[in-house]
Amino acid sequence: MSDRRGRVVVVGSLNVDLVTSVARHPGPGETILGSDLTRSHGGKGANQALAAARAGAQVAFVGRLGDDSDGAQYRTALRAAGIDDQHLRTTAGVPTGTALIVVDGAGENTIVVAPGANARLSAEDVRAAADVLADADVVLVQLEVGDEAVSAAFALAAEHGVRVVLNPSPVRTVPRAWLEAADPTVVNEHEQRAYDLAEACVTLGGRGATWHGTTVAPPATEVVDTTGAGDAFAGALAAALARGDDDATALRAAVAAGAEATTWVGAQPD
Repeated sequence: MSDRRGRVVVVGSLNVDLVTSVARHPGPGETILGSDLTRSHGGKGANQALAAARAGAQVAFVGRLGDDSDGAQYRTALRAAGIDDQHLRTTAGVPTGTALIVVDGAGENTIVVAPGANARLSAEDVRAAADVLADADVVLVQLEVGDEAVSAAFALAAEHGVRVVLNPSPVRTVPRAWLEAADPTVVNEHEQRAYDLAEACVTLGGRGATWHGTTVAPPATEVVDTTGAGDAFAGALAAALARGDDDATALRAAVAAGAEATTWVGAQPD
């Protein structure tokens, strides 16, 4: 293990978010008008990396961008946030990942992701980052990249005794060993049911989150957009655990970060 300097390595995705707002979500086959389209940076991996950095962690990123202007701009933004991008690859001939997000009048969203370069992140890419993974306090992983990359992250973390925080989203069939090895597995209530998890760190939307039998309610906020709130939670949780906070303290920090993330539009603050 490292000497607890708060080092987090994120193995995950980066997307450009295309967002529009509607009074209500359309039904099947229905067309409705939305607001002007906005473009912002997102992707579960990058959202969580930036949340961890905002929470004070030293963050390194393992992922893939496209060789387009979106990718170049994203790399610049990560560097400006102090995130180590030495293991962030550029993928020739492939666009940066894109998410199509529709937010309704209550701040609830639906999201469709076109993975782009994220789908090209390989086990070899992750193993090439073994030096930073071995030196981490926490490795933070989601499921917007392929199984081979996730499996390699778990294997390297186990080899070097590094704690893994897993956010198994979006839901898909995964090895049970991942869910059991993660400490913790961070899920929302839908994901908890889908994975049939008795033990997990569970986000509860406007009711906060629960872990190890402790439930923490969020502070009062004026909800503008819930996009990225779960990612802010996961990133802040990883940062707190990386600096050595106990689980209850880490949970409180994560709930506060998730609540704050609902006060701005998009997954990442300006």
